[in-house]
Amino acid sequence: MIQMKRIYESPASDDGLRVLVERLWPRGVSKAEARLDAWEREIAPSTELRRWYGHDPEKWDEFQAKYERELRAPEAQKILDRLVRLAREGAVTLLYSSRASEISNAAVLRRLLENREVPSDT
Repeated sequence: MIQMKRIYESPASDDGLRVLVERLWPRGVSKAEARLDAWEREIAPSTELRRWYGHDPEKWDEFQAKYERELRAPEAQKILDRLVRLAREGAVTLLYSSRASEISNAAVLRRLLENREVPSDT
């Protein structure tokens, strides 16, 4: 199961594996408070893409396409495969900092992960 949650929300027992999917550390959150299991910077949008997008709803469709192109990188593909495998075993919570959850990079990742087919032997 893939879930999404703002990093500013308190950790919960049903979060399962807590994975930060931001390139930069969120302001005002200590590493102890975050209780992360992983910080996957490699699957966060590039600095250039993040700055261009700025969570502008009018750029959402184009952002998704550009972000998906970035995620085609081999290292990103390995991380996505691993997250899908982990989600088969239990909850995986994608942590993000945006206030606009429905147009965040975590929303793109959740959709991609939920629809991703990964061979069980890889």
